[in-house]
Amino acid sequence: MSTVVVADDAGRTAPVTRGPSVHRRALLTWLAVYPTITGAFLLFGPFTAHLPMAVRTLVMTGLVVPVVVYVLMPALLRAEARLMRRRG
Repeated sequence: MSTVVVADDAGRTAPVTRGPSVHRRALLTWLAVYPTITGAFLLFGPFTAHLPMAVRTLVMTGLVVPVVVYVLMPALLRAEARLMRRRG
């Protein structure tokens, strides 16, 4: 993350912290989503195998999305920020 100072229309300045680039966010998202989906299918696949594909996907995404959004992505973004601070 980097901090940039920006000015508003009145000439006031304020620091703005920028997050990782869109490419880094895509990589971090993939790092969170792929293993979570794989784990969900390994754990819950046998219980949902009898369901139609659309319902199975609904169940899996209902489990995976909250885990990724509320647990994994914040943790990965914090780890990425620490790594970037160490690098420079």
